[in-house]
Parts: sequence; structure tokens; C-alpha cells
Amino acid sequence: MAIKKDKVDVVIIGLGWTGSILAQELTSEGLNVVALERGAMRDTPTDAQYPKVIDELEYVSRGKLFQELAKETVTIRHSPNDLAVPYRQNGSFLLGNGVGGAGFHWNGMHYRMLPEELQLRSHYEERYGKKFIPENMTIQDFGVTYDEMEEHFDKGEYLMGTSGKAGNLNGKIVEGGNALEGPRKRDYPNPPLVNTLGAQLFEKAAKEVGFHPYPAPAANASQPYTNFYGVRLGPCNFCGFCEDFGCYMYSKASPQTTILPVLLKKENFEVRPHSQVVRINLDSDKKKATGVTYIDAQGRETEQPADLVISAAYQMHNVRLLLLSGIGKPYDPKTGEGVVGKNYAYQMNGAINVMLPKGTTLNPFIGTGAGGISMDDLNGGQFDHGKLGFLGGASIRHVRYGGRPINQTPTPPGTPGWGSKWKAGVADAYQRYMTIGISGSVMSYRDAYLDLDPTYKDMHGLPLLRMTFDWHDNEYDMLGYLGDRMEEVGKAMKPEKVIRAIRKKGQHYDTRVYQSTHTTGGAIMGTNPSNSVVNKYLQSWDVSNLFVLGASAFPQNMGYNPTGAVVALAYHAVKAIKEQYLKSPGPLVQA
Repeated sequence: MAIKKDKVDVVIIGLGWTGSILAQELTSEGLNVVALERGAMRDTPTDAQYPKVIDELEYVSRGKLFQELAKETVTIRHSPNDLAVPYRQNGSFLLGNGVGGAGFHWNGMHYRMLPEELQLRSHYEERYGKKFIPENMTIQDFGVTYDEMEEHFDKGEYLMGTSGKAGNLNGKIVEGGNALEGPRKRDYPNPPLVNTLGAQLFEKAAKEVGFHPYPAPAANASQPYTNFYGVRLGPCNFCGFCEDFGCYMYSKASPQTTILPVLLKKENFEVRPHSQVVRINLDSDKKKATGVTYIDAQGRETEQPADLVISAAYQMHNVRLLLLSGIGKPYDPKTGEGVVGKNYAYQMNGAINVMLPKGTTLNPFIGTGAGGISMDDLNGGQFDHGKLGFLGGASIRHVRYGGRPINQTPTPPGTPGWGSKWKAGVADAYQRYMTIGISGSVMSYRDAYLDLDPTYKDMHGLPLLRMTFDWHDNEYDMLGYLGDRMEEVGKAMKPEKVIRAIRKKGQHYDTRVYQSTHTTGGAIMGTNPSNSVVNKYLQSWDVSNLFVLGASAFPQNMGYNPTGAVVALAYHAVKAIKEQYLKSPGPLVQA
């Protein structure tokens, strides 16, 4: 028999970025909030302690901060006719685990969405006609506009102390910033990080080719900063240990460095680590959530009753929990009916690598998670797709992440993977090899979705989530075109060699090599229950006291890193909860 806890006002599933924001904001309203985190408690003094934390073998190769795939994973197949098999080793994407979630070990790339990406289907139909969108492509508008979201993008930037330069202040283009961005009401809270040599070279070459590069927005503080919760960040020291690590300098924004120091002191908040939610409980009519059931640190089934349930787990976990709980109609790719699991998407990345002349000294060990130079000329709707025959684009950037000895030692093509010739290749390339990264959007398709696996189960005997996904011709065409354009930039640097790292059409999605952790969809937002799982405030259409936050709400994947939009949507949702829902519980949007 399950242990039953005393009822609380709010239970939050997961304590990453979105869970921490909702907990902070709702406890400030006087509500009693419990957060259930399936991983361990993590904090900067204990889990990012210098010099122990700068251990590439422990944190990158062995994935200390990642989900234990032997206990729970996903299964993956390329098409609905294939047999799915478990994802057993960290490769294509890295699932976070523990308080802070992936927000503890992310890079800090903090972009706003371009205005047209929030209304993507409408944008393409209005510009090129309805027939321009392929029949098997299931893209749709988010259901919110950039104007509605601007204040929330702004709040996310001032939460994190983001370093950058505005390019469009209230409709006025500002030199030095991103001239292609949507209008913003004020500048970033911190100036851009100092550029490394590689970023300077990329900026110069991109301008020569005719593009509009700008300082990449980085949630790595360029100077001391105190946010509106009263939490202080220190300036980034370019240590080169950002992604996959906690930040020992308190410079990279994470829940630990921006929210938790205040939240954890509140008497009306409690976090329970090692507590894995296995079901959202419903009343007899299945119209209201009564709380959640979770497995506690001792392996006991425990029920936590609550008036309001917030599912703030990682994108895949949100979708799985909805399916396990019987909330919403599962998506069926054969009929196109159902919404839970629909529109899974994953970014398609590529690169143009440049071998600069001998004698170049890039000093790659001077690195940050997100500081560098970016460009949007080939992103979203910022260029003419009419004669190109594809949809989508990419944010393109050069960011020097670091020069660590295991995974950041590039070699020229054809170099052996070990031995004296490998050593010579590393010595030759280390100081003069740089990458122009292409972070490509991926449209949603009828045959790309998530459901429960009929065969494989987790350590608790529950079905694993099954991913059905492969690349489509649209994305190959997009990446090929962008690769051609970036070769022009690479050649403008007058290098010894330009090395194309662009997927060729016909290659299947390969899980073995890391690409990004930018997975989206499955609990998408939209304008009505027939095309979405949640409404514009991320409130479930089926269960009005359930809100589902995170990138699971994205109807398709964009050319940006998702965290900026995820955080903005969290502030959008919690504002509606505070100003509307708490005063009159029920649907915030009528179906």
C-alpha cells in the first residue's frame, strides 16, 4: 500500500530550469510547494568544487551528471515499421539527472526565438502559399506571438545575467547587435563576453561575405551581476569547462546560481531528491489531477496529493509521464489522430571546419560555454526559401568551448586514431583548427513521434518511451545549402584547408555521436485540443490543474538552442497561473 503524504498546494515534477522558476514564483504567492526530483541533490559547492570538477574523464567521458541509462532510457527506431532498441550509451543526446537538470551542465547559449518561428506555419503559408509546405510535414504555430513573449524573454535574460548586445531596441536597429532579431524593450543585462581570436576571424570573414554577425548571447556573466531574486553571479574566467560541468566560478547561469540560493531557504518549499514520479493521479472523471505517485529514495511507492500539478521534467520525460498516466489521446501516425507524442523533432547540426595557416595561435584552451560570434542571415525566415525548395534554417556561430585533452583535440582528415601519427596530427591542428557550427532546425513530420514501447521496461517495470525518428530530405537540403554558404566564409579566412562536415542525403539518424540535447515536441502547444496537448499557457486541455512545461511544447524544432524559449514560456505560464488561474481555477483558454 502506498504511503500517503499530506496534501500541498502545488507539486512540481522535476527541479530544473522550469521547475525552479515555477517553485520560486509560486512560493512567493504564499503557496506550499513540493518539488520531486528523481536524481540527486546537486549544488555548486559540492558538485562543482574546484579542482575536482575539471575532470574531463569523469564528467564527459563517463557522464557523471547524466541519467543512468541502465535504469531508464528510451528506445529508438527510424520508422514505424522498424523494431526499436534501447539507447544504452550516452551519444546523440545527454539526459540530465539531478537537481538543476540539464540546466546545471548546459553551455549557456541563450537565444530568443525569431518572431516568425513562433508562427511558423502561418509565416510560410503567407509568404509562399499553402502548397509550399509538404503534405507529410506537420508544423504549426505555437499559439503565442513574439509580442506576447517579449517581456518573458527579457525576464529570462535578466534572471540569468545574459551577456550580449541588442540589435533592435524598440524597432531601432543598433550597430553591433543582431539586426535581424525581434524588437526588444531594453538591452541585455551584461555586455558581451570578450571575443577569442577565432571569433574575431569568423566575424571578419562573415562580414566580408555579406552577412551580419553579432555577439552570441551567453548566459556566462561578463561581469559581476546580481539578478532580481538577489542572487549574485561572478564574471566568467574562460576556463573552458562549461558544457557537461557545473560552474565553479558561479558565472554560468543555472538554477544553482540564479534561483536555488533563495528558493531553498523558504519554509513553504521542499525538494525531495531521488523521488521518481511514475504517475499523475486523476479523479474518477479524469478531468482533474489529484496529485502524483512517486517512488521515493527507499524504493517505496508514495502518493503526494496536490491542488495543482506542474510537470517540469525534461521533454521526453514529460511525454512519457502523460502516456503512463492516460492523459490525452496518444498520437497515431496511421490516422493522424491523437496528440500526445506528436511532432517529435531533433536538431540537424553540421559544421565547416577551417585549418588556418601554420603559425596561427588560437589558444583553444581559452574557452566559454557560449561566448563567440553568431549570425541569423540563414535562420528562420530571414532569407528567401522560394526557389530553394526547403523550409527552415540555422543559427550559425563560432564559439570556442575549450581545448580539453580528450574530446577537444581535433586532427586533420585521414589522421589515424592513435599512435605517433595521431600525436603529430594533434600537435599540427591544435592551435589552428576552428569550427563554424551550424545549428539547424528540423521540421515536424507525420512519421516522427513518441509512444510507449511494447517490449522494453524500466527498473520499475514501466514501459520505456519509444522514439520513432529519422532525417528527411528537407533537412538534408537545408543543411547542404547552408554548408555551401559557410564554405564561402571559411574560404574568406584564407586558410590552408576548408573541411566540410555536412551530412549527405541518405544517411540515417545515428545515435552514436553527440549532436545536441535539443529534443522537442510530444506535448505540443497550440490553439485547440485537436492540434495540441496544452494551450498557450502550457495548461493541459484535458486536465485543467495540470501544466506541462519545457521543450515538449515546441511544435517543431528551431535553429536556436531551446533554453531561452523554454524559460520564457515558463514565465509566461506562471504569470497566467498567478494572475488568472489562482483567482479562478479552471481552463484559461476555452476549447
